Amino acid sequence: MSKLEKRADATRRLAAHLLKTGLSQTSLRQLATAAGVSDRMLLYYFDSKADALASALGAIAGELTGTLEAAIPEGRKLPPAEMIKATSGLIRAPETKAFFYLWTETVAAAARGEEPYRTIANAIAEGFLIWIESRLSGGDTKARRATAAMILAMIDGLALLEICTDEKRAGMAAKQMETLEHPGFD
Repeated sequence: MSKLEKRADATRRLAAHLLKTGLSQTSLRQLATAAGVSDRMLLYYFDSKADALASALGAIAGELTGTLEAAIPEGRKLPPAEMIKATSGLIRAPETKAFFYLWTETVAAAARGEEPYRTIANAIAEGFLIWIESRLSGGDTKARRATAAMILAMIDGLALLEICTDEKRAGMAAKQMETLEHPGFD
């Protein structure tokens, strides 16, 4: 196996580890064990611990993007209300919950100013904003950008409710989000 293939394998293992444990087990030794290599080899495949985390979190974001792509393929344009309805259902799906738990931890670490989480969270948020904006119909560029930010804020808020309250409350919020007639532009 080439270095690139071993790095890809380590990234897959690290991604699985992070989805299972969150950010609680991210010492260099714990990451190396999860990747199935020694500390030294982990740093051979990645420039740093931050690079290993960024690679794994990027892979996880890519996996979620694949789920989103299946639901709303590239080229399909939705009005804001339909985008909210489609994405709010995906957020609550069992297969995406682990991602949002990890995303919440990453954002919390970023809010404390911790690197590499600030940089990683910014890159992932920007990617999702671009993804949402590219699938919105109508409006000019500025309006689509603002609406994409509003939708991401709503979806992240729903993810927080899923984590912090009972399922009933999150379900009520998701249902209410689906009834919004004209958020954003017309």
